[in-house]
Amino acid sequence: MRTLRLALAQINVTVGDLSGNVAKIRDWLEKARGQSADLVLFPEMAITGYPPEDLLLKPDFIEAARRALEDILPATAGLTVALGLPISNHYDLFNGAALIQDAHLLDIYSKHFLPNYGVFDENRYFGAGKETLLFDLGGDRMGLSICEDIWYPGGPPQWQALMGAELLANISASPYARGKGAARERMMGTRAADNVAFVAYCNLVGGQDELVFDGRSLVFGPDGRLLARGPMFEEALLVVDIDLDEVFRRRLHDPRYRQTRETLRALAEEGESFRTVQGARISHDLPDAHLERQNDIHPTPDPVGEVYQALVLGTRDYIRKNGFQEVVLGLSGGIDSSLTAVIAVDALGAANVVGVSMPSRFSSEHSKTDARQLAENLGIRFLTIPIEEPFTAMLNTLHGPPDYPFRGTEFDVAEENIQARLRGVILMALSNKFGWLLLSTGNKSENAVGYATLYGDMAGGFAVIKDVPKTLVWELARWRNAQAGRDLIPEHIIIKPPSAELRPNQLDTDSLPPYDILDPILEMYIEQDMGPEEIVARGFDPALVARIIRMVDRNEYKRRQAAPGVKITVRAFGKDRRLPITNHYRPSGMDSQETNKSENRV
Repeated sequence: MRTLRLALAQINVTVGDLSGNVAKIRDWLEKARGQSADLVLFPEMAITGYPPEDLLLKPDFIEAARRALEDILPATAGLTVALGLPISNHYDLFNGAALIQDAHLLDIYSKHFLPNYGVFDENRYFGAGKETLLFDLGGDRMGLSICEDIWYPGGPPQWQALMGAELLANISASPYARGKGAARERMMGTRAADNVAFVAYCNLVGGQDELVFDGRSLVFGPDGRLLARGPMFEEALLVVDIDLDEVFRRRLHDPRYRQTRETLRALAEEGESFRTVQGARISHDLPDAHLERQNDIHPTPDPVGEVYQALVLGTRDYIRKNGFQEVVLGLSGGIDSSLTAVIAVDALGAANVVGVSMPSRFSSEHSKTDARQLAENLGIRFLTIPIEEPFTAMLNTLHGPPDYPFRGTEFDVAEENIQARLRGVILMALSNKFGWLLLSTGNKSENAVGYATLYGDMAGGFAVIKDVPKTLVWELARWRNAQAGRDLIPEHIIIKPPSAELRPNQLDTDSLPPYDILDPILEMYIEQDMGPEEIVARGFDPALVARIIRMVDRNEYKRRQAAPGVKITVRAFGKDRRLPITNHYRPSGMDSQETNKSENRV
């Protein structure tokens, strides 16, 4: 048996913290050495963090990454290691994977397929690799690729298998989105079976700005069977034993790859080059006890719990990696601020979360008591700062002498928004005074249609549930209560009709359709880019669909000014969905839009 012990180190690194990332990589190399690992995989761009964005335009940053690689080399003694970094050949920059053996750099593979969709922008920074490498390590044949390369059926991993690779190793920084993990797993299993090879996939974990990387590293056998799965949303060393001789046995009975060897010749004619890099045998003679280890297949959370964990990790890493210790948020007694507070406590601990109630003349008694009850349930510090006096002062200022602009006008959305902005002023003052990061509490449904106040409830440094539709907010609240075994979020908060409470007896449904109708329309228009006719064909009222689309389109300027927040859907505002603010395009069947009213809540 040619037994190979893999160690997949799914680690949480910080963009730009090269010294900290190097120290972490060295620590995890020691952990892998303690597990008698032969081959250790680290994620894509492990040295610099991912995505480094325009740091890659700084020559000194590229040089610092090269020096960081040199600092890692001594720590790889006795190991074979693959890890990611940007690499320059003095005329272009590449997304690279360094293969190191026993403190020596064997070679560097350059990523071929550069994603340039959704949150990815790699064509801005990198040139595409044009060389396929086979690493022959004393008879153990391995292919190494990076993230996107393995998503293509006819990509570098297939070419490496045709060159004789028995193990296809892929290092990745694949961001989280709902449902993506299962799709990724199906694809990896297919690649293993189609190429009759082991597939080892090592993914990044952690939060970076709006992105969350979920880990969930994988190893598949040459029959497409899942052998190991790492945990989601946490660092881990996934250790797996594989028998490379199994590939030969299976290929004798499944010779499909022989029929595609002409692929290599065709690729060579198109400019692809192929090269074999020689190294030493990477497997050790392990004691029998080591060989009998049970591979780990960590369970995956349920779909709602998966989103909740992503929100917690994304919030914790954004706050901690940006140097904050404590956060503050407004507690209205509503479901959005309640869920945000619970996530913040799970991310940072109750001692680091401050909730502020800012009642006005329109605040219901139950909202005030609900906010206090939530704070008591969570054990967080709770402040009450009424806004009646400053609100009255603002009204007197604007409705003053006869020549004042509001004189003689009716109370409308302008006065409503003054309340939201006063609350924003108070929260920002607390943030400035005490160094607390302000969390804004708006959800995706509100952001989509502009049901939020600029410089009011949109104020903040981080928007925890920015990409969470309202209907999912309720699901997450109930899921968290179920995990707690009690009503951590008071039941009354979950069941009461949503209201901004900026005028008497106000409800969200005064301005919006019920969220169980609104959210499917928004998903079709925003995430699936369906036109109004397609949405109407699915049973929705034409006038309502047209109204919702107008609201989404005319509020792009608001979303452009919103705080960053955790991405959990396939099409989040910001990095994913990028539309011009000045835009006269109208979807087919739509009339011209209403004039923008920058002070309208909707």
